[in-house]
Amino acid sequence: MEDSTSVLLHTKKSVKRTWINRIFAIVYASTIFALLYHHLHTLFEAIIINKYTNDRHTKVGLLMLVADLVLAFMWFTHQIFRLFPINRQAFPENLVKDESKYPSLDVFICTADPYREPPMDVVNAALSVMAYDYPKEKLSVYVSDDGGSQLTLFALMEASKFAKHWLPFCRLNNLVVRSPEAYFKSLQPSDSPHNIHDIQALYESMKTRVENVVIRGSVDCSTDDNEVGKSAFSKWTEGFTSQDHPSVIQVLLECGVNKDDMDNQMPNLIYVSREKRKATPHHFKGGALNVLIRVSAIMTNAPLVLTIDCDVYSNDPQTPLRVLCYMLDPCVDPNLAFVQFPQRFNGINKNDVYSAEFKNWTEIDAVGLDGILGPNYMGTGCFFRRRAFFGSPSSIVQPECLQLRPDHVPCSSSQLEDALALALDVSRSSYEASTQWGSQMGFIYGSLVEDYYTSFLLHCKGWRSIYCNPNRPAFLGNAPINLHDFLTMLKRYSIGLLDMAFCKTSPITFGVRSMNLLQALGYTHYSFWPIWSIPITMYAILPQIFLINSFSIFPKVSDPWFVVYAFLFVGSYVQDFMEYILNGGTYAKWWNNQRMWMIRGISSFPFAVVEYTLGCFGLSVPGYSVTSKVVDVKQNQRYERGMFEFGVSSPLFFPVTVTAMLNIVAFSSGAAQIWRNVNACEDMFVQMFIAGFVVLNSWPIYDAIIFRSDTGKMPVKVSLISMALACIVYLSVALAF
Repeated sequence: MEDSTSVLLHTKKSVKRTWINRIFAIVYASTIFALLYHHLHTLFEAIIINKYTNDRHTKVGLLMLVADLVLAFMWFTHQIFRLFPINRQAFPENLVKDESKYPSLDVFICTADPYREPPMDVVNAALSVMAYDYPKEKLSVYVSDDGGSQLTLFALMEASKFAKHWLPFCRLNNLVVRSPEAYFKSLQPSDSPHNIHDIQALYESMKTRVENVVIRGSVDCSTDDNEVGKSAFSKWTEGFTSQDHPSVIQVLLECGVNKDDMDNQMPNLIYVSREKRKATPHHFKGGALNVLIRVSAIMTNAPLVLTIDCDVYSNDPQTPLRVLCYMLDPCVDPNLAFVQFPQRFNGINKNDVYSAEFKNWTEIDAVGLDGILGPNYMGTGCFFRRRAFFGSPSSIVQPECLQLRPDHVPCSSSQLEDALALALDVSRSSYEASTQWGSQMGFIYGSLVEDYYTSFLLHCKGWRSIYCNPNRPAFLGNAPINLHDFLTMLKRYSIGLLDMAFCKTSPITFGVRSMNLLQALGYTHYSFWPIWSIPITMYAILPQIFLINSFSIFPKVSDPWFVVYAFLFVGSYVQDFMEYILNGGTYAKWWNNQRMWMIRGISSFPFAVVEYTLGCFGLSVPGYSVTSKVVDVKQNQRYERGMFEFGVSSPLFFPVTVTAMLNIVAFSSGAAQIWRNVNACEDMFVQMFIAGFVVLNSWPIYDAIIFRSDTGKMPVKVSLISMALACIVYLSVALAF
């Protein structure tokens, strides 16, 4: 384009410290091989030469070899992210000014439960993207309500009325934050935009009406003079439930028909609740997104599609323009499927006590993948080419219906009734039967992490992706402030990752054959994420139990092999710390990040492995629990002070508490042994260090058990059962060895 070839739309640069990472990787890998050689040589001498097949050292050595092999595998696959990292920068100010050349954009927002995902969050998400600096006639917002709730529809109806005031207010005052809730919270006393008090009063009035309806649990249409509204809510009959109901599609705003207060066109706003029947699989979020692809294809069929979660709002009105810097540049690979923005959160406490930012995954590792084939889809904040949902770059998979093709010209306003009838048809629960939806088209089924799995298969087909990380976060969302919710969410992710790791299209087999080897290994790393539980659990329990029994399982301090263990531990932690700090983290956040790595390694990960294994034998059915976005005031106050929130008797807390108890007993026992015989320090130093390190990381657990009296403390039931389980674990290991 005159327009795009004569000016610079974006740049990319290699990360300067890459060569340091490569040199360190060679040294570190050599040390790992040395350690594995030491394990094998020791076991060979014990088993083959000395015939000590039932010796305690031999059995422990075999277990520690397994643990170190898993650690080595995860380390090697993780190095992929450090080989070719790049940083990009987009220049939306250099885009062509003729907006008629911009492609249309469909925005998908997914919600499922008005009591766990407050409708006002959905309202703010929708309003923030409706207010984009983008031609309104080219912008459509689709909200998928998978809970089929009239409360969500009511909230969006209220949002459509408020939008007529909010959109011109944003434009007139050139606002950057265009989520009303976030904007009004950020207002300073010195701020005095035009008409601020009137618009704030309108927002608070809308918010009160929506929240009152949620409290009441139903919508009273008897006092509503709006016939359209009455007609829409009449579909909620007595037999209408969240898991068994017909499709509901309601056009709340129509471009060309509805106008704002300044007589400007409004974007389309469409509510979609697909049909659900108990006897028909609905495939969770992936199924909801595929319905949105089909419904939007019939009504607007925009070439670009943005997906965001309902608790995420746009934090930069120029985000679509940043995407166009890549999508409209003819110099960019034509196989570009999507542009992914990092997940960022507001409301996270100062030190991110649960490490909810996932900085390693969503920022550090994504930059590494961007230098190969591109980052994975993270489930939100991602702009897709619609064409990418229909086969490979070179071979399109034609949908069963002409109107669903990515090049189909959508209906005009005069054909809206016919389009709605067809949209209702393609949102039926049985529509996908005998079609390629979920296997060759749209978002791919087969894993609870449909986002990760879909992007993996897109890369296998030859598509690429780009990671866009501007200085100002493009999107902001809410992170869990409750430890149980956070660990449950991680368990669900982990089950989905195991689905990928052991399916016929596993990254380690199918991926290696179908895409760039390095990219495949990158996907392999996270697909096998839950097996971190093997080494973490072993290192959290075995050395400590043998420390209590005064049995050394690691080299003495004077042994040259001690240096190998020391280098592997210190080298890994120092590298991780430096990466974290150089990517904008703080020491306190890094410490919490490594602590949560250990906590999820003995809770979410092993539970996921067990549940996945039971599922393989038909003894467990995977579910999709929606993470609560409702904020409890007292919980939030404790969270802001950096306190862990326990409060419920969750099975996920048992292994965490058992581990904390075993380690403090082991550390105390080791200290007593050294007090009696100072020479024991040389033999037991490594085990003492590991136990002490775990104790240091377990302080929030001890605090919740002993010192706290608030409702977020560790339940007494969990503490007592964990104490009994700790005794059982100790006796079991002691007797086995």
